[in-house]
Amino acid sequence: MSSIWKKPADLEVINQFSLDGLVGLLGMKVIAITHDTMTASMPVDERTTQALGLLHGGASAALLETIASVAANWSVGDDAYCVGVELNINHLSAKKDGHVEATAKALRLGSTIQVWSVDIVDEAGAMVASGRMTMAVRQH
Repeated sequence: MSSIWKKPADLEVINQFSLDGLVGLLGMKVIAITHDTMTASMPVDERTTQALGLLHGGASAALLETIASVAANWSVGDDAYCVGVELNINHLSAKKDGHVEATAKALRLGSTIQVWSVDIVDEAGAMVASGRMTMAVRQH
């Protein structure tokens, strides 16, 4: 099977690329790469929960957008970059502690539009959220 990645699929490089800003503040980290998926983790703690102590929907959405964006940008050559144009997410179950993992898989890798499906699961593999991210592909 051939890989969809146009840039080296190196976890250290990828994590250095996206550690600043919200990603670092929320403790997100890319943890796995296959030939066609990329997975990131995020802790469920005081940084990512809402007033009732549950995983904040906005934190889940940020994780979904982050892993889809990183994956999209790794799937294009150095002459292009991807930016988000649409995000949808369904919150399926509550989570109070531990961590969650989001796995992005491309549904379409077009020359101007990409669509990524992302599932967010808990440590036991139970679905916490699911969504899609549409990315515009732009040339440098």
